[in-house]
Amino acid sequence: MKFDSSIQRIGVFTSGGDAPGMNAAVRAVVRASIFYGKQAVGIYRGYEGMIEGDMKLLDSRSVSNIIQRGGTILKSARSTEFRTPEGRKKAYENLKAHQIDALVAIGGDGTFRGAHLLHEEFGIPVVGLPGTIDNDLNGTDFTIGYDTAVNTAAFAIDKVRDTASSHNRLFFIEVMGRHSGQIALRSSIAAGAEATMIPEQPMGIDEIVKILETGASRSKSSSLVVVAEGGKTGRSFDIAKEVNERFSHYDTKVTILGHLQRGGSPTVADRVLASRMGVVAVEALLGGKTDVMIGIVNNQINFEPFAEATGKVDNFDPEMLRIANILSF
Repeated sequence: MKFDSSIQRIGVFTSGGDAPGMNAAVRAVVRASIFYGKQAVGIYRGYEGMIEGDMKLLDSRSVSNIIQRGGTILKSARSTEFRTPEGRKKAYENLKAHQIDALVAIGGDGTFRGAHLLHEEFGIPVVGLPGTIDNDLNGTDFTIGYDTAVNTAAFAIDKVRDTASSHNRLFFIEVMGRHSGQIALRSSIAAGAEATMIPEQPMGIDEIVKILETGASRSKSSSLVVVAEGGKTGRSFDIAKEVNERFSHYDTKVTILGHLQRGGSPTVADRVLASRMGVVAVEALLGGKTDVMIGIVNNQINFEPFAEATGKVDNFDPEMLRIANILSF
């Protein structure tokens, strides 16, 4: 592979919501940079830190013992100032002041839109790694943090099942995912939930009641309904209230799993995914690629333009919902 010798110092940052596996990605970027004879600079607090010049040279020791840690050692923040041309110019000037020649951006759609603007306005090479638990980007089968979030949700649902069956209860369990039902659908199958409510294929109250009535007729001692937040945290309370007015067989409760799905040690799958993507990101930059997200499709590396990665997402798999519906009987 022929590398671009003009790139000597690579900046890496995490932005937006944190996701398990981000540290593994940072580690891979730093160590791959060093392997290829380059320097790595950690940019703290995302675009906010870029604007404020909060950056530090990282070496191999800087990223020791972090692959198993959740969160991000580089911290994360959302930046209103970066949305302005003046803010982006200030960020670019700080990158130049720290002699940063290229960037690896780890985050979701907002992160990539910002990275695209930096490249478009100032020509700085930038490659993105999909770090979001929502799994809501085009061009990759899985995002960094998604597998951990699904496992966390499934284990939590298992625990709720224990108490639900002890008290003849119906639980509505709300999981994260913003506008995506990916976490809800996969964790629902893994935990054996009776129904799954996702934004990609809305389920009406009549349908939920019918499913619950079928379960009650078979003497089920409890029922679990997994609800994707759908961009509005707490919507499961409204759903539970409507269902309870129509179906009072069970004592109805609501559990919102919330941000615990973002925390915790990343799974092996997320550590390997992040490590693989981090190395490829450095190689892609040195090989002349820019304005793209590193994805993995059918276990093969994919370079997805930022504009495509952040466009209208259509990665809903109706086959998974079909399986979930069959297994709920």
